[in-house]
Amino acid sequence: MSLAEKINNDIKEAMKAKDKEKLFALRAVKSALLLAATEKGNQEISEDAEVKILQKLVKQRLDSAQIYKEQGREDMAQEELFQAEVIKKYLPEQLSEDEIRKIVGEIIAETGASSMKDMGKVMGVATKKMQGKADGKLISTVVKEMLSGN
Repeated sequence: MSLAEKINNDIKEAMKAKDKEKLFALRAVKSALLLAATEKGNQEISEDAEVKILQKLVKQRLDSAQIYKEQGREDMAQEELFQAEVIKKYLPEQLSEDEIRKIVGEIIAETGASSMKDMGKVMGVATKKMQGKADGKLISTVVKEMLSGN
């Protein structure tokens, strides 16, 4: 079952359950996927593209929630966080920081990286290897720590 089919089925379930908040988040995902599919003129988008779209939607929700919190709008922040959690369920399981450290350690050993000068080389391999499974910011932080010897 494709992601679009899963989303459509979950939209139907949310409608039956009268779960308006979940329905709103699912419709946003469906809209983003449809937009991406029609943008390039083809009806199929790759799994990688779907994951990138979902990650972007989650990031947008988290950023919005942060802004709402800074402005004292806790009610709006909670709504954004709820939507982010709904969308996260469709993403591949995320790697823990320990797992990321292990993979980055292996990449550093493979590439022979020894200093911060090699960060670009390590980041290129790391982001490809962990695409969709880890946040780029966390990967970058781990790479910096490991290359600077902390």
